[in-house]
Amino acid sequence: MKKILFIAACCTLPFLPAKAQRTETLLEKNWKFTGEDNPEAMQTNFDDRKWETVTVPHDWAIYGPFDRSNDLQEVAVTQNFEKKASVKTGRTGGLPYVGVGWYRTTFNVAADKQTTFNVADDKQTTLVFDGAMSEARVYVNGQEACFWPFGYNSFHCDVTSLLNKDGKPNTLAVRLENKPQSSRWYPGAGLYRNVRVVTAAKVHVPVWGTQLTTPHVSDEYASIRLLTTIANDEGKDIRIVTEIISPDGKLLATKDNTRKINHGRPFEQNFLVDAPCLWSPETPYIYKAVSKIYADGKQTDEYTTRFGIRSIEIIADKGFFLNGKHRKFQGVCNHHDLGPLGAAVNVAALRRQLTLLKDMGCDAIRTAHNMPAPELVQLCDEMGLMMMVEPFDEWDIAKCANGYHRYFNEWAERDMVNMLRQYRNNPCVVMWSIGNEVPTQCSPEGYKVASFLQDICHREDPTRPVTCGMDQVTCVLKNGFAAMIDVPGFNYRAHRYLEAYGQLPQNIVLGSETSSTVSSRGVYKFPVEKRGDAKYEDHQSSGYDLEHCSWSNVPDDDFALADDYDWTIGQFVWTGFDYLGEPSPYDTDAWPSHSSLFGIIDLAGLPKDRYYLYRSLWNRNANTLHVLPHWTWQGREGENTPVFVYTSYPSAELFVNGKSFGKQRKLTAAESKALQGKDALALQGEDALVSHSQEKDALALQRRYRLMWMDVPYEPGEVKVVAYDASGRPAEEKVIRTAGKPHHLEVIADRDRLTADGKDLAYITVRVVDKDGNLCPADNRLVTFSVKGAGSYRAAANGDATSLDLFHLPKMPAFSGQLTAIVQTAEQPGEIVFEAKAKGVKSGKLTLRAVAE
Repeated sequence: MKKILFIAACCTLPFLPAKAQRTETLLEKNWKFTGEDNPEAMQTNFDDRKWETVTVPHDWAIYGPFDRSNDLQEVAVTQNFEKKASVKTGRTGGLPYVGVGWYRTTFNVAADKQTTFNVADDKQTTLVFDGAMSEARVYVNGQEACFWPFGYNSFHCDVTSLLNKDGKPNTLAVRLENKPQSSRWYPGAGLYRNVRVVTAAKVHVPVWGTQLTTPHVSDEYASIRLLTTIANDEGKDIRIVTEIISPDGKLLATKDNTRKINHGRPFEQNFLVDAPCLWSPETPYIYKAVSKIYADGKQTDEYTTRFGIRSIEIIADKGFFLNGKHRKFQGVCNHHDLGPLGAAVNVAALRRQLTLLKDMGCDAIRTAHNMPAPELVQLCDEMGLMMMVEPFDEWDIAKCANGYHRYFNEWAERDMVNMLRQYRNNPCVVMWSIGNEVPTQCSPEGYKVASFLQDICHREDPTRPVTCGMDQVTCVLKNGFAAMIDVPGFNYRAHRYLEAYGQLPQNIVLGSETSSTVSSRGVYKFPVEKRGDAKYEDHQSSGYDLEHCSWSNVPDDDFALADDYDWTIGQFVWTGFDYLGEPSPYDTDAWPSHSSLFGIIDLAGLPKDRYYLYRSLWNRNANTLHVLPHWTWQGREGENTPVFVYTSYPSAELFVNGKSFGKQRKLTAAESKALQGKDALALQGEDALVSHSQEKDALALQRRYRLMWMDVPYEPGEVKVVAYDASGRPAEEKVIRTAGKPHHLEVIADRDRLTADGKDLAYITVRVVDKDGNLCPADNRLVTFSVKGAGSYRAAANGDATSLDLFHLPKMPAFSGQLTAIVQTAEQPGEIVFEAKAKGVKSGKLTLRAVAE
């Protein structure tokens, strides 16, 4: 039996509370910004008083306007098997992300009052950018400090030699440029992630300077190996005193070591932790290693490494093991934009996304197709979601005319090294992906490029496996590309998993990107049938979750593969959330479509029906009972309107206005497979699922995971579903009713207690309902918002991929009767009063409270 063993655990956070020898400043407020190019803008005496004042993180393009001309392209999307170029609209969200932007601010590097360090001689100052979109040129006091082209990666510049020696403020200027046709989705624009100034003694731990692994993990004990890189340590006796602190704050172990380090090797320390608390999605325990650095007897730095203890293992034919326990990835892929907030990172928005996904039963995130924000990785550590971190959508062969291929040969290794060193120690990261659907996979020597990137991963981090999202199955099986990757990852092509498993030496298959089912929240199309590339005049897709793109499939195919074969190690669904851009299947000159329909959750952060299909299988700690569609269909009286139920219970009975439409149970795997063939299984008795002929049942696979009553004539009134447990006893009921006349706006906040830090967010769902509180699913009236007190209106979205309403204006039409408004706290505590108004219905109002941290 082939076995690949990867044991590691840790999480290095490069920026932690400042100590006497180390200071950190977050550069957030009072930046000046312009969207005009000016070659003199890096000069210290440049007059920027007429520029806009902004707070970083900042995305200049999210404010719109939406316009077809912003991303009009004539291209053939090769990964979608297009051979002829066609006009594409909305591919990057229809937002004005192309162009040049300048940012300017000032910062001070003050002398430490507790030392006699001179800024010029005894300290080192580094600027750290978590991401800058894109082609960043950084200037300090009029001189170029560094250039970093890739907009998704974190990078840093040593600016010590450029600082003012007289203590005067230093001028920081950053020029960014997004070229046209540089992305396949909305990339964002600007300083959309955080910027920091870090000043430390000359002898210090540099950015991402520790690596912590756990060579042995068991319930009895875990061994910890800490490697610490020390900058400017030549010829010095280095002493490091490190304490290991438990998740509940107790001191577990201490090592005090002194040695002279030669040839740039890191300083090594080893520890034992008895009866360790292991990190997992269910138990996300975080430890700390606190290291004090001494040079020639004087303390020069203190650095904290937060980490987890866990083991990961890949066993051929058996699959993926975390801490010795077999499990399958229940993951989603996510792009980096936060819907109406754009690409500007916000911890509260990320936490809300992860909270929704966790409740669905999701346990893993793939960062598609780029390096993540450090805030996301830290949240996954703390909340318990595994991560596949992925850097590239292009290698050396182009997908986009101005894509990353222009920089790959010169910059790929530097980009990989930054990513790996930044995140190689986070316990949530369990796998690296080196690319997504790259054209290079089919070139005769493409495997050499893959080997180059995989070797970098193994060199910088020998503790984790490497995968690659491959979509061209035939060529990667023939040319050796798939055979050399630690974990072969396939994007879609579910029908070829068995073939790949039989041919590949790894004897495992990962669904690195799956499903790509398309649906619009609250929209249902008739007749109900499984279709690829279904298109409609309203540019929406059906919420029955049976529509997909020509190159993809519906969720049930991937559920069955995970259930039926040990060697399938799970999936990452495309996508957890809708995102700006890629409006498939409406990407071929189908304006105003400009955001995806792939999401399990829509752009407004509202779950689609599909959310509950996944939840019914993935969340094993809570019951799920969800009924679709809505039951307000004026004009459909008497017409067939199928009813689907997504539930964790094995069976249920449907009633319409008291009349039973029969009891159904989920098919077994054998029954489903029989019904997929021409020799259909004869199912008899009162427990019969449905009347089947001897013909192939197109929805037989769906019957393993969904309860479906396909012949239900619509009549206004009440739909009730009674779910039965495994013993056949009634366990839960769900009722939906035909809505009456719209009466008022219902407003529901995800939280009523916020932090008064100027960053925290409340997501408020606004629903148009009748007098009894039933959702009016066809109501799309305009809603306006007002916010008073210790907060302000931030943005709104309705989840409609064709809506051109600007997110930042305090108004938004409902879509399928709902929308989401976002409120942001001020820096002073107090009450926040939110009100939503619309013509013809009563307003909705609620009060939130912002409290001091």
